[in-house]
Amino acid sequence: MKENNSPEPAFDPELCLALRKKLIDLGIGGMIVPHAGAHQSEYLPTGDERLLRLTGFSGSAGFAIILQDRAAIFVDGRYTIQSRAEVDENIFEICHLSKNPPAKWLRENIKPGEKICFDAWHFTPSQLSPFRAAANKGGGELIAIDENPIDTLWAERPENSLSMISAHGENYSGTDSLSKRKIIAGAVIDAGAKAQVLSTGDSISWLFNIRGDDVPFTPLVLALAIIYDDASAKLFVAKSRVSDEVKSHMGKDVEIIDSALFGDELDSLGKAGEKIKIAAESAPIWIKDRLENAGAKIITAPDPCSLPKATKNSIEISGIKAAHVRDGVALTRFLAWLDANTPGKNVSEISAAEKLESFRSEHELYHGPSFATISGAGPNGAIVHYRATPETNRALGNGELYLVDSGGQYPDGTTDVTRTIAIGGKPSDEMPEIKDRFTRVLRGHIRLTTQKFPIGTAGQELDVIARRPLWQIGLDYDHGTGHGVGAYLSVHEGPQRISKRGPHIPLKAGMVLSIEPGYYKEGEYGIRIENLVTVVPTNEAGIEMLGFDVLTMAPIDRSLIDLSLLEIPEIKWLNNYHKLVFDALNPHLSDTETTWLTAATAPI
Repeated sequence: MKENNSPEPAFDPELCLALRKKLIDLGIGGMIVPHAGAHQSEYLPTGDERLLRLTGFSGSAGFAIILQDRAAIFVDGRYTIQSRAEVDENIFEICHLSKNPPAKWLRENIKPGEKICFDAWHFTPSQLSPFRAAANKGGGELIAIDENPIDTLWAERPENSLSMISAHGENYSGTDSLSKRKIIAGAVIDAGAKAQVLSTGDSISWLFNIRGDDVPFTPLVLALAIIYDDASAKLFVAKSRVSDEVKSHMGKDVEIIDSALFGDELDSLGKAGEKIKIAAESAPIWIKDRLENAGAKIITAPDPCSLPKATKNSIEISGIKAAHVRDGVALTRFLAWLDANTPGKNVSEISAAEKLESFRSEHELYHGPSFATISGAGPNGAIVHYRATPETNRALGNGELYLVDSGGQYPDGTTDVTRTIAIGGKPSDEMPEIKDRFTRVLRGHIRLTTQKFPIGTAGQELDVIARRPLWQIGLDYDHGTGHGVGAYLSVHEGPQRISKRGPHIPLKAGMVLSIEPGYYKEGEYGIRIENLVTVVPTNEAGIEMLGFDVLTMAPIDRSLIDLSLLEIPEIKWLNNYHKLVFDALNPHLSDTETTWLTAATAPI
């Protein structure tokens, strides 16, 4: 995996005006622009960063709606502070994605008879449905466009360079591609269909046991695929990207076809009147329209790869555990270095993130970060998805809180961990409040981590457990408590999650999730404690239940804990966890680092 250091496209403040003029020429009143590409990945190739180019917003999720007389951008709670810093509010109204949904805003602002366009490759049927309903209610019309006008206006738009595809061996995947394709073929047969169309990079990479370097931070292969009822498949990708070794690895029943011929294959299926399955939540509406226009009968259902991909097998879990020990060693070495070099040695957010990256990169299996490191000191820590820049870079000052959220990609696992540190090892004068908040976040983290729950329970039903210690004093955090994590795939993987909102997806043994409650005081500090866990079976009084097994190995800052708020079982958990961390990491550390870890994990 290459270094993920491709420069982001610069914000073009003139683009919104130019887009309006272009749309007038086309007889169109406005456009909906999501943070999306054809493959619905969280991270996009540079040439697909249209939302960033248009608005200046660099987050990984959002929508913009451009009308002739006004424009708005919609972001979720992770990005409310960040968007205000990045987006020109003279051009764009900034709206909360759930409190003022974009479809509702469109319905209230569209003019009767007005046409609003969208790129059919960038919306799925389920995403587009509320916009279409909103336009109709407002007396307007939603139309697809053949050529994205932003692309025609983007001077020197970078080409998306696609990587050579590599094989992901069974020593990591635990299952060969044919076995996986038979599962998908079974779902095709059960639906009475001829084939399943796949378009997302994570599903295709998982299904064919391949990896690539087509987007930052995630080893995805951006391609298109059709899986037939006999478990044979056609993979639509540039043939130059697939070596003979990779072809052999995927199996003789996988045909490699140039991407340009994908539409022709859909036409053939349609002309034959076949029933074709697509994933309503992830397949571009372009695919649905092409199939229907050719005569195919469409069956929409959840992506059949999602659940088996999320439910890791024993080989994957073993690899993920090994990756977390490896990653924990790097993070612990960094924390020891940080303690020895702050305050007083001019450590900044950027230099700290670079140092952490250097510790990870010393291991030969490290394949790059799993997302851009969040390295926030003092008030910057309150920006949930903060990214330090030369303009915002802040020194790590004595007595301040420092929040570092980072992760790595390894061929046997993907990591994601957050720790909040008191710089100087001693709280500042404001720390009575901060220690209270930190301890409440820690209590929520511990309570959810130790919770047992019945089979069939969804993350939605567990979310309140992590929030309760904060709710008791009228506080909360505006992000989910946990997200799924892939196996050398996406650091944010569905369908499972732990959140107030979202689909009711029961947790299953083998799923990997984060547990990351937090608290953020805008303009002052941020707190988050994040470990990854795997869902495991357990038995409580003879009843089969589920629980969580902790994967992340890194100490939690004991200096920020108000012991008077912790209950005995919570203290016991923390001491047991720190012993587990010490035993796992100690053999891989230097004497100096072991001395530091001994103190950092001492019982309280």
